[in-house]
Amino acid sequence: MCPSDQTTDVDSTVETGDEPARDKLSLDVKIESPGTCQRHVTVTVSEADVERYFDDQIGEMMPKAVVPGFRAGRAPRKLVEARFRKDVSEQVKGAILMDSMAQVTEEHNLSAISEPDIDVRAIELPESGPLTFEFNLEVRPEFDLPQWKGLKIDRPVREFTAKDVDRQLQRLLERRGRLVPFDGAAEAGDYITANITFKNGDEVLSTTEEEVLCIRPVLSFRDGKIDGFDKLMAGVKAGDHRESQARLSEDAPNEALRGKDIAVHFDVLEIKKLEIPALDDDLLRSMGKFENEGELRDGLMDELKRQLSYHQQQIARQQVTSLLTASANWDLPPDLLRRQSVRELERSVLELRRSGFSDDEIRAHQNELRQNTLVNTAKSLKEHFILERIAEEEKIEAQPDDYEAEIRLIAQQSGESVRRVRAQLEKRDLMDILRNQIVERKTVDLILEHAAFNDVPYTAEQNDVEAVDQSAGGGDEEQIPEALVDESTLKTGNERE
Repeated sequence: MCPSDQTTDVDSTVETGDEPARDKLSLDVKIESPGTCQRHVTVTVSEADVERYFDDQIGEMMPKAVVPGFRAGRAPRKLVEARFRKDVSEQVKGAILMDSMAQVTEEHNLSAISEPDIDVRAIELPESGPLTFEFNLEVRPEFDLPQWKGLKIDRPVREFTAKDVDRQLQRLLERRGRLVPFDGAAEAGDYITANITFKNGDEVLSTTEEEVLCIRPVLSFRDGKIDGFDKLMAGVKAGDHRESQARLSEDAPNEALRGKDIAVHFDVLEIKKLEIPALDDDLLRSMGKFENEGELRDGLMDELKRQLSYHQQQIARQQVTSLLTASANWDLPPDLLRRQSVRELERSVLELRRSGFSDDEIRAHQNELRQNTLVNTAKSLKEHFILERIAEEEKIEAQPDDYEAEIRLIAQQSGESVRRVRAQLEKRDLMDILRNQIVERKTVDLILEHAAFNDVPYTAEQNDVEAVDQSAGGGDEEQIPEALVDESTLKTGNERE
């Protein structure tokens, strides 16, 4: 999972196209390693190289240079240089910095995972003598690649039956259902509309109003959760008040309350029951592509198989990466982990979206990731570094057809056109995440081709988590990835209207 702000290699700035490549620079390079992924680089460019770059820049100006007393392009070179040296110094500085940093990363095998951290404005070209500058660079850790052939992997398997399709159809109809008011006591599976207040003593931390919640065993927030939510709300009626405790995660935005319990107050406004629609021709037509119930059931069987494939991939990947990262005890910079946490959320959403999971399931997964942000991100980065190394050695790349297949699946699940999904991915700079997702999946597939399997029964996960897109403890919240598509196009009758 390599994020967008980490996929631009420094050496991508080397000149390409029809421009002639410059001769290599004469560089004196000193590299310090303050951390596993951090390099502090000091570069000294010889005076001869600085003058050579000035000469090149002045030479490009000569045909059009205007100097008083001479026709354009006819002034002597020394006069042009004296008049315009200061004017071209910024272009010269930029070219030297760009070429020298590219040369350093190539010659010293620095696998950059981010743009160099350099204050270009603070660097000045000397009147004479060499140019010395410094920059910080985040790089992939150096490590010995673990043995990845011959791993022993448990593989979940299952033959789906008509009963499985019946359950999948029921879930589909529930998503198409309509919430209707109910004048009575609620039970598990019903919905409540409630105002929620989160407190630490008498201090109100955050609030959310008219939140529609399905009564499930767990109520999850961005930064914590309540276990036994179904028991808490058993028998609740409109007008009732219920209280509970939520444990905030160690990565909660409110640093002062990390790992602590806070009070959660529910003022129940309304109880609702889910009214399931009949599977008739009108409903089939509203889905757009099914002529009859048989075709719908075939589609649901395909969806079940795709979700099983996702779980097989995830479970196998967890085992593979657990074995491969067993010795990866690198300390990754906290700043890197914080930056990458949002990208990891976006990667997970794309993976779940292509595999046919509902918005509620995706929201619950996002909250789970947010509650252990730094740990999950560190794990994902270590996995990425190792899988990327294997991919490089095995020459595994993402091909245009791979992108098309991924985008088609996302479009199919979101109800959007392929063209619109692609446009939104490109607009939000998520194509790099898609690329890494493809490469990592191909790499895991290669590892599994060389693995020994032990088939075990697969049991589908139960959807027992209700997720709220709210930080219970308040604080400065992280940037949350926006929906890949307009969520209004995905809402159904029982969603949060």
